[in-house]
Amino acid sequence: MKKKKDIYYYPTDYENEFLSDYHYDITKIDAEVGKFNLIVCYHILEHITEDQKAISELYRVLKKDGIALVQTPFKEGEIYEDDTITSEEERLKHFGQEDHVRIYSVKGLESRLKNAGFQVTARTFSENGYYGYSPNEKVLICRK
Repeated sequence: MKKKKDIYYYPTDYENEFLSDYHYDITKIDAEVGKFNLIVCYHILEHITEDQKAISELYRVLKKDGIALVQTPFKEGEIYEDDTITSEEERLKHFGQEDHVRIYSVKGLESRLKNAGFQVTARTFSENGYYGYSPNEKVLICRK
């Protein structure tokens, strides 16, 4: 995307794990209201303790009629989270990764996104490698 000259692209990473031009705290994004037409929030929210605050920030900085693509690991049933689980070993055991703080269900995350104001559609990409998505990966398409 960086090579495209007809778009403004803002790659971000909060913890400096990846090469990135910007470093936003997703719970307090340093951008004006309605700045972005498209937000790709890929495997982020499961790391964020205050996910409702982060979701509200995504809504705030998205333009009217903008789209946010949200993806996390998903499980069946309800969202599983427990803020008393804080060690890396316990998080790995309960959430599948040392730095995850929850496992979402599609319906649970959909509900949290809708509570922030988004219109949400869940989509499963079945084609292999569809724009980089894995086969059968679920993505929540959120519209403002």
